[in-house]
Amino acid sequence: MATPEPKRGDPIAELVESLLLELGEDPARQGLKATPDRVSRALRELTDGYGVKPEEVIADAVFDQDYDEMVVVKDIAFYSLCEHHMLPFFGQVHVGYLPKGKVVGLSKIPRLVEVFSHRLQIQEQLTREIAEALNVTLAPKGVGVVVEARHLCMEMRGVEAPGGHMMTSCMLGTFRRDPRTRAEFLDLVRRRS
Repeated sequence: MATPEPKRGDPIAELVESLLLELGEDPARQGLKATPDRVSRALRELTDGYGVKPEEVIADAVFDQDYDEMVVVKDIAFYSLCEHHMLPFFGQVHVGYLPKGKVVGLSKIPRLVEVFSHRLQIQEQLTREIAEALNVTLAPKGVGVVVEARHLCMEMRGVEAPGGHMMTSCMLGTFRRDPRTRAEFLDLVRRRS
């Protein structure tokens, strides 16, 4: 996703300049002169998932395939912004599905993760959105998604507890109904490459 250059009169840059003033900073000092534009570009890049429809990301890479064993893509790195404090949370996503006559191109799963993580989010919602998008687009027998993340809103402020990881999962179809399928997926996720 290309990040647009800030425009003259960019409202985000103007807000950042006001924020700097409110914090007691001088936006005209050398180190901060370009900060409002840089912050604007960064925020636009980190939230560029709003303009993308997940089904369009996957649609051109769904292929008919007679394959019915589990497909797992794990250790997909992601970065997102917490919708409560707009501070980063980041980690890894593990995705598995049981095909039912259709598979998706390998690169589309990380791309799907990127689309949803480039929105203001909470981890629970991110996990569910990835699973539901794959479920709707592929109509597989089942989908499983596990997300492991560190949250800087917890590490840098409030409780200031560094190093804690949050884990969330969403299991749909066979992954929810069949304990053996769920166990196989979770075992594959736990294995280190």
